[in-house]
Amino acid sequence: MLTDPFQRLNLDREVLTVSQLNGRARLLLEDVFAQVWVEGEISNLARPASGHVYFTLKDRNAQVRCALFRQNALRVRQALRDGLAVRVRGKVSLFEGRGDYQLILDNVEPAGDGALRLAFEALKEKLAGEGLFASERKRPLPAHPQRIGIVSSPTGAVIRDIISVFRRRAPHVELTLVPTAVQGREATAQIVRALALADAQGFDALILARGGGSLEDLWCFNEEAVARAVDACRTPIVSAVGHETDVSIADFVADVRAPTPSAAAELLAPHAGDLEQRLETLRRRLLHCTRERLRRDALRLEGLTRRLRHPGERLQQQAQRVDDLEQRLIRAIDRRLCTGHERLARLDTRLGAQHPGRALAQLRQRLDHLGDRLPRAMQAALRHQRQQLQALVQTLHVVSPLATLGRGYSILLDEQGRAIRAASQTHPGQRLSARLAEGELQVRVEDNHLEPVTLPLL
Repeated sequence: MLTDPFQRLNLDREVLTVSQLNGRARLLLEDVFAQVWVEGEISNLARPASGHVYFTLKDRNAQVRCALFRQNALRVRQALRDGLAVRVRGKVSLFEGRGDYQLILDNVEPAGDGALRLAFEALKEKLAGEGLFASERKRPLPAHPQRIGIVSSPTGAVIRDIISVFRRRAPHVELTLVPTAVQGREATAQIVRALALADAQGFDALILARGGGSLEDLWCFNEEAVARAVDACRTPIVSAVGHETDVSIADFVADVRAPTPSAAAELLAPHAGDLEQRLETLRRRLLHCTRERLRRDALRLEGLTRRLRHPGERLQQQAQRVDDLEQRLIRAIDRRLCTGHERLARLDTRLGAQHPGRALAQLRQRLDHLGDRLPRAMQAALRHQRQQLQALVQTLHVVSPLATLGRGYSILLDEQGRAIRAASQTHPGQRLSARLAEGELQVRVEDNHLEPVTLPLL
């Protein structure tokens, strides 16, 4: 019996075995990470006799184990080796036997086609913005087609597979091949012309088909011209490009995408037995989903019933919380009042220390002290100035001319009152004033001894 990986543990502490834990973990990982793309470098590559391929995908900081099973490994064209940079697609799972987290891969491609991937995503975003992928633009396939056009290569296994399916399931349907290249430089233009030609033939439906290949091989179906040609067709188109894991822009624009060319043929040539089988499968799936839904709802109802509590218990809890909050409020108010009283006492003490009367008394005492110092300072300053004046008077008296006169010297002055400092300033017969320490004398120059004296000879 399947178990729900998201089922909560019972409140009575459900105990899981290791197998149950790993099983639930695997289901959870595969459900959340159903398909992811991861890029990294291959290491520890192993190829056992079973045909499966195992390796470790790593980058600079981490690594994850990968498993590529035989049926998917056969479709990988790239030669895998250690150190090869690849981009892989798969689901995240868990190997329950060892509890190892791993990737179950369905596609591996070289990491070097990043530019094509970017171009693919850019065109996809552009056309989606224009509404070319909108579901309301899709045309339904005819229930019982009579004439079908096949736009594909005339060589290869694709056309043979399609003819084989119609021959087996609906041999009455008329098939017409509209040949075109499906790879290479000329493929894009030929596909556009072939679609326009097929659309004008009045077919009930068209199949655009090609076999599998690398991203570069399938690139003509990712060109904008092909996408717009598919969109312009009035005839319903089934796109069957590449293998089941390959996706092209033409797939998004076409009315229906088929995973393989054979599947496209089966869509247009449904078999009665297949319809009955599909109906039975859907009935079983519906019955299974209904039972699972009822079981989950029953478990959820049981969990809600256990969680449901009587209102009285909630009221008691709320009353207890109110009492607790009341006690906390009272304690908080008491602490606040106590803190306020302590702060008030500190402020009162600080205010008493800074009372104006005390400051005034200190200032008055200082004023009195300065009043006593001021007369003494003034008297000291006057004495100091008087002593400096007396010293200056004495210094002046020492250098005064009058003091020189007092020592028996005199000063000669000419008629204009200028002092005579040299004998060359006088001439014989000139009258001068001689100033003495006490009084003045009028003198006359008899001889200044500047001219030679001639003595008479005997």
